[in-house]
Amino acid sequence: MSSVPEPISGSKELQRQQMLLSTLVNEKSPDALSGWVTPLGGSNGSQRASLRAWQVYLANAHASSERALAATFPTVLRLVGDESFANMARAYWHAQPPSRGDLAWLGEALPGFIEGSKQLESEPYLADAARLDWAVSRCEVAFDAEPDLATLTLLGEHDPAQLRLHLAPGTVLIDSPHPIVSIWRAHHRPSDQDDPFAAVRAAFASGQGESALVWRQGWRAQVQNPSPGDAVFLSALLAGATLGSAMAEPGADWNFESWLLMAASSGLLVRASRVD
Repeated sequence: MSSVPEPISGSKELQRQQMLLSTLVNEKSPDALSGWVTPLGGSNGSQRASLRAWQVYLANAHASSERALAATFPTVLRLVGDESFANMARAYWHAQPPSRGDLAWLGEALPGFIEGSKQLESEPYLADAARLDWAVSRCEVAFDAEPDLATLTLLGEHDPAQLRLHLAPGTVLIDSPHPIVSIWRAHHRPSDQDDPFAAVRAAFASGQGESALVWRQGWRAQVQNPSPGDAVFLSALLAGATLGSAMAEPGADWNFESWLLMAASSGLLVRASRVD
């Protein structure tokens, strides 16, 4: 008669899972799990089977990481190439193992990982390119907000210091010393266009940095390099400034009416409200 296996307590099962994750993340020998994963304490054949299972599990983790990161960071993938991206994805998985079940969040720390990587120091723009990819990815899954442009009548009824402008959910502004918008556009334009990298070369030659404004229009994220005045104004709005405070930031040459027309027609501006 076969014996009934002794049930594993909740705390012991949690510890076993933590030890399994540790061996995978740190690529330790699975022998470290002896006594915790039953086959490792069995025959040599069982141990070899367990080793193969551990290797398959690790390979699947690497492959899943690479696929998830490639979907989220297409610009970075094109910049470094398939082989280098696969190696980076594997190193990142070990440095930043998944903390959520949703792999769409796996790349949250990838820009910082790239920035701190000695191997990628020769590509100083890569971390900001990753930040832009991440912003686009998160923007496209941000919650919907129905525009209420009728609230813009408040602009003619109240002092700007008493108002706030609300931008589309998922809107992000990234300020970079590198031409990240030109880089992004060059890698996302149709391949039959004439020399899509001309603008990138010109920007690098002039030492030109760019701000990247990301927002969602309909179902698609939009990426734009705003004017310096627009960037200063948007930065203030995103930081929670009132309309009056934000309008004081760009300087006298900046035109609020032109910005307002663009923002209202493009879905960037959702509504206005009184300050509570």
